[in-house]
Amino acid sequence: MATDTRALPLWTFGLAAAAHALPAASCHVAALCDVLGVRRRLGAAGAVALTFDDGPHPDATPQVLELLAAADARATFFLVGEQVDRRPALAAEIAAAGHAIGLHGHTHRCELRLGPGALADDRRRGLDAIERATGVRPGLHRPPYGAASAAGLWLARRAGLETVLWSRWGRDWRARAGGDGVAADVLRGGAPERDIVLLHDADHYGATDCWRATVAALPRILSACGAAGLRPVRL
Repeated sequence: MATDTRALPLWTFGLAAAAHALPAASCHVAALCDVLGVRRRLGAAGAVALTFDDGPHPDATPQVLELLAAADARATFFLVGEQVDRRPALAAEIAAAGHAIGLHGHTHRCELRLGPGALADDRRRGLDAIERATGVRPGLHRPPYGAASAAGLWLARRAGLETVLWSRWGRDWRARAGGDGVAADVLRGGAPERDIVLLHDADHYGATDCWRATVAALPRILSACGAAGLRPVRL
């Protein structure tokens, strides 16, 4: 027999909404990541994971790849399916350079605004786009804006995807971001040992040309990691 939702007390709807949105707080609450099984740090000492969201981008991504190659560094790129469809050769170049590839959604829409069906369809389209372009079926997932929903986490696990957030960020999506500021944010508190660092190699969903701050900051970040004996590794 179908349940008459009109007979349910209002607090049950509030509880359901809170449960749906609770995982979104995990990008700011480390303890919640542990409870939900979301990775935000590395286990190995002597390493750092540089991650780049929102690409590929025709101007930013090649420069980031060049800087990483010069430092013999590996990174992880969380790609957006609709951007991969626009530039499949560039996505393939990322994979060919030896970097790890994860999914950042197909349309970069917040999971909290999508129902389970729409979310599953978005994820499938993104995975298919990346696999067509690179030959790689990602095993990593980062929700847009770092805002995971309860349905998003469940669907990721069902699809064999590990959800990954971050423990440091450069805040490089902002209009006022500059190379010095991005590097300072990443390196605040010392070398980022065992940290997963969030950066962006695109401005598709941030301030126009914000990627220039990332490119300016990246040599300083790589230099500081090298001086501290940290290896930039893939996730």
